[in-house]
Amino acid sequence: MRYLVILEKGPTSFGAYVPDLPGCIAAGETKEEVLSLIRDAIGLHLEGLRREGQPIPGPNSTSEVVEVEAA
Repeated sequence: MRYLVILEKGPTSFGAYVPDLPGCIAAGETKEEVLSLIRDAIGLHLEGLRREGQPIPGPNSTSEVVEVEAA
């Protein structure tokens, strides 16, 4: 499956979350690190859902970049 991952750059680190998997988050010092960590987090999240007999949410989120004029 392919899930949309949102990356956010903070002052000293990166954060990531998966809109289709509430609570599935990661943080790291670099973009590469946070991407690796969120992959692991997704795997663990799905494993936990399976173990609990919960349905696995499908990847439904999409994204678009919208351009606007800077004021």
